[in-house]
Amino acid sequence: MKKTWTELHIVVPAAGIDLVSSELADLGCEGITVEERQLDTFIPPDPNEAMSGDYRIKAYFPVGGNLSDLQYEVRQRLEYLVPMVPGLQALTPEAFPVTNEDWAEGWKQHFSTVRIGSRLVIKPSWEDLEATPEDAVVEIDPGMAFGTGTHGTTRLCLEALSDLFEGPSLPQRVLDVGTGSGILAIAAAKLGASRVLACDIEEESCRIAQANCDLNGVGARVEITGAPLESLEGDFHIVVANILAEENARLADQLVSRLAPGGALVLSGILQEKEPLVQAAFAPYPLSGPEISRREEWSCLVYRKV
Repeated sequence: MKKTWTELHIVVPAAGIDLVSSELADLGCEGITVEERQLDTFIPPDPNEAMSGDYRIKAYFPVGGNLSDLQYEVRQRLEYLVPMVPGLQALTPEAFPVTNEDWAEGWKQHFSTVRIGSRLVIKPSWEDLEATPEDAVVEIDPGMAFGTGTHGTTRLCLEALSDLFEGPSLPQRVLDVGTGSGILAIAAAKLGASRVLACDIEEESCRIAQANCDLNGVGARVEITGAPLESLEGDFHIVVANILAEENARLADQLVSRLAPGGALVLSGILQEKEPLVQAAFAPYPLSGPEISRREEWSCLVYRKV
């Protein structure tokens, strides 16, 4: 049975793709694709080249309700993000009807298997993989909840997790704050953590994260909760927070207090110009670092608790 979706087109600066995607997910978007770069026929693309300029994203909403109301709500969210994303324009998005067959094929043009570090592999369900016994394979498809490993912030966190799970002594307890699709929690479990606690304030994100954990066979080791961070107990060898810079700064005390001595604090969702804001917020705490990595105008800060 064919299902019809509403496809909204929005032009977004590269640095704002993740933020806009997150806001659209809150409105009920069930998937997003980003236009591919125009490539020179004779020059192969550099996979490590940072995204720049404007990109057209296509956001898919199930048909239902008033289209004008949806377009208005999207424009309101864009207006909210304008101060955070230089060059973003809060325009009413164009809308087009598409069928589920069109959408499913569209996904496959934008997502493919990627290896991160020595063991971590992120793959969509439609691709086959000859995995080695050492591979930690995370299978995840694009969907409503934020996080497929393709954009800068998620990729930076995955790279940090991969590095932290190198060596003979593996971190056992991991806290994932703002889990989205659950990709970071699943990766931690696949890499060897025995207990992962993943929290998100969005009920739908928790539902999708749980489904992704079950799909990957880590449901017994990953607990998904909608409880607020301040109510969570325990200390963790890794705390990862892929949230906005302002939220990282606001939650500094709670994030550090849940970190075990010697543990690693991984912070992302941070535009490069917001690095000083985050570093200032964490400066009063007994932490070494940060080690900073950057990708596509985003930053990831990794601290260690002294």
